[in-house]
Amino acid sequence: MRNPFIQTLLESNRSSASFLDKLRIESFTDILFRFLFQLEDKKYLSEEAIEIRLNSLKSEFTTILYHSFNDAIEVQKIVDSFFEALPNIYFKLLNDANAILDNDPAATCLQEILISYPGFYAISIYRFAHQLQLQQVKLIPRIWTEFAHNKTGIDIHPAAVIGNSFFIDHGTGIVIGETTRIGNHVKIYQGVTLGAISVSKDKANLRRHPIIEDHVVIYSGATILGGETTIGHNSIIGGNVWLTKSVDPNSIIYNKSKSYTKDKEILPEPINFII
Repeated sequence: MRNPFIQTLLESNRSSASFLDKLRIESFTDILFRFLFQLEDKKYLSEEAIEIRLNSLKSEFTTILYHSFNDAIEVQKIVDSFFEALPNIYFKLLNDANAILDNDPAATCLQEILISYPGFYAISIYRFAHQLQLQQVKLIPRIWTEFAHNKTGIDIHPAAVIGNSFFIDHGTGIVIGETTRIGNHVKIYQGVTLGAISVSKDKANLRRHPIIEDHVVIYSGATILGGETTIGHNSIIGGNVWLTKSVDPNSIIYNKSKSYTKDKEILPEPINFII
């Protein structure tokens, strides 16, 4: 007697038009990151050695894409365009790393950022994925950013547009949605959400996420929602602020807290509670 479950899986395998090796796809972007920032287990001390390594990465990427697309001509176009864009991506990432070094008092050197900062790693994988998104490659950009999300706790959609010298500090819990637009020299701290107000599926192609203009600082826990929400340049958004409306340039938005002294004032709410 045939097993219906086995038959279903067999039919699914037979009817699949492509083969996605998820672990290999994830591994490639990590290897590319380590190669660019000298984090592999060897140095490349000549132009020829670097060219050979780049060609090996191209070959690996070609193989990965061919399993997905089964179209050698289309795959070659994608690989060539991606590696032509790689120098620009690399220099953008150096600007990001230097922005972190310039703004984080805890950062002692550039190498520390390249090796150990989860924010820089998430930005790097996002920039790789965004390039593929621009080339209209499906699935792989999202696999890459979700891989970084899993490693760092930072969730950046590959279709988001992020300017130069982007600084993520700490980073855990950051969410940057699909249609978000972020300008240059923006700093974002842990727990920030740049999200959408709930909309129906038929509005998926509309702008749903906010615009963050140049030189904005957004502190931890802030939530900024909506496609009509713009945070004007040179503004500061304080921790735990909730925004669904635009903010003028050069604004400071924060929640004002009030302190109480025990045994001297009546507290407005109980402080002894059980969750």
